[in-house]
Amino acid sequence: MAKQTKLSRIRIAILCVLFYSVNTTPYAFADDDAKKPDIAQQRKFDYFYYEGLRLKNVEKYDSSYEMFRRCLEIDSTSSAAMFEISSYYLQLNRPENAVALLKKAVANSPDNQEYRSTLASLLFNMGMFGEAAEEYELLVRVFPEKPELNYYLAEAYTRMGEIGDAIDTYNALENAMGMHEAISMEKFQLYMTIEQPDSAFNELKKLVNKFPMESRYPIMIGDLYLQRDDTVQALKYFHQAYAIDPESPYYPVSMANYYEKTGQRDAARQQIREALINERLDVNTKMNILARYIVQLQRSKQDIDGANALFQTLLEQHPDESRLKLAYGEFLATQNKFDEARFQYQLVTESEPENIDAWQQYLRLSLRAQDMDEVIRICNKCREIFPDAMEFWFYLGIAHYQKEDYRQAIETYKEGISLTPKENPVLISEFYGQLGDTYFRIKETDKSFEAYEEALKYNDKNVAVLNNYAYYLSLLKKDLTKAERMSAQCIKMEPDNATYIDTYAWVFFVQGNYLLAKVYIEQALSKDRTNSSELVDHYGDILYLSGEKEKALEQWNKAKELGKNSATLDRKISEKAYFEETEEELFNHMNGENAGETEQ
Repeated sequence: MAKQTKLSRIRIAILCVLFYSVNTTPYAFADDDAKKPDIAQQRKFDYFYYEGLRLKNVEKYDSSYEMFRRCLEIDSTSSAAMFEISSYYLQLNRPENAVALLKKAVANSPDNQEYRSTLASLLFNMGMFGEAAEEYELLVRVFPEKPELNYYLAEAYTRMGEIGDAIDTYNALENAMGMHEAISMEKFQLYMTIEQPDSAFNELKKLVNKFPMESRYPIMIGDLYLQRDDTVQALKYFHQAYAIDPESPYYPVSMANYYEKTGQRDAARQQIREALINERLDVNTKMNILARYIVQLQRSKQDIDGANALFQTLLEQHPDESRLKLAYGEFLATQNKFDEARFQYQLVTESEPENIDAWQQYLRLSLRAQDMDEVIRICNKCREIFPDAMEFWFYLGIAHYQKEDYRQAIETYKEGISLTPKENPVLISEFYGQLGDTYFRIKETDKSFEAYEEALKYNDKNVAVLNNYAYYLSLLKKDLTKAERMSAQCIKMEPDNATYIDTYAWVFFVQGNYLLAKVYIEQALSKDRTNSSELVDHYGDILYLSGEKEKALEQWNKAKELGKNSATLDRKISEKAYFEETEEELFNHMNGENAGETEQ
């Protein structure tokens, strides 16, 4: 996939545009006199064809398709009509049909470059590289004045694994177009693929010789030598680049990488710092230099903490640059310095209150910090600034819920539902899901389950709703068949989610099927990465009613050690027997670990 992305970039760099029609006549009947139409049919064909083009231009695609279909009824050999209809097959995600039509169009109009180029490109995108190469080979022969076609042919050869043919084709392209960085880099990669490093590096050295005043090429060669741990050759080319252009923004990053590679970390940071304080470099260039340096540190698994001082250097120079604060906030978050990151985002919201990205990041970290007062302030402010951004209603409701202001949470969710466009059913489903959770928490179970039903009407694959609905039904011992079905659906969608597997186990437990309950609770524990006290407590309950009373007591004690605070758990441990939870504990499960978590 990385290779394909790289090829796409080079495709843009070379600027090959292949949509030139050689034969533009839409009406092309067979030579057989018996099949030639009269003038009336020809006029009828022309009307349908040009009406189809008109309708296509005004985006009336269904009507346009019908016009081209009628063209083929009049002339079944019309390449132009076939070509137009093939594009509709592509829009309908039926590429096989498009290929079949394009092959007929090419067969009937073999000299039309547009038809054959489109067919070749489609075959390539479908992974049919051999057939694509055959089409590009024909194009290269028929249109030798278009050397860029060799590029696409080389791509096809590369994907086929015919590396030698690909190199030969790039050579032909280079002979026609002259040296080009993209072509040389492709040849470099291909030579490296077939383990010919000398030939590979010669390609880049030819660029250096061809463009002796371009410092990027010796830096590029030096970087590649550095990747191969040849620090001597790397330094040689870095010095060559510096002699050409001492102010190159690429040079300090490469030298910093060299110093990191040779264990001179202080020198590496100093190299970057000198670039960052260079007044002749604009802030965008400096940010790119720092970003490249950080990426290199991460790739080499070096300590990135020292980059914080470099960010501070930039911030001192550009204290009003919001993009820099956002980048620094993101970088701090990658180091788990969430409070410091939150401060950077807060600064941006104060200086640029219309910057929704900064507000979103500030909100995310405030949620993470469980600072619900600040979440409420953020959401209320953003509801004024961004009245169409319904996420702020959503998280405002969550904040009210976390502060146990359940009635205010309910009102917020209802307002969010009323304001969310019906074209966004997924978000409406999430609102209803939160509404259902809140109603359950205040023991209004009928309203809770009604809200869950509404949530599933808008999104029947809302996995958090399916899980919570099933779990709370099982706690109340109601409609257990439905609970089992919904819980099974959760596991089908997320088979490795320990919480959802635990719910499935608990449904079986309530049904009295202790064998299956034990199978699934053990599976849940094997996938749990959170040391969930709730799962361990459930395991003890299941073991007890399965007849393994001593093991059950062990699990209850373990749940207590993991932090579960429950009067019923204490009673189970002291009396060494299973007891059902009290009603208050039952409804407190809204804060328990089986509740579907909202992504923050």
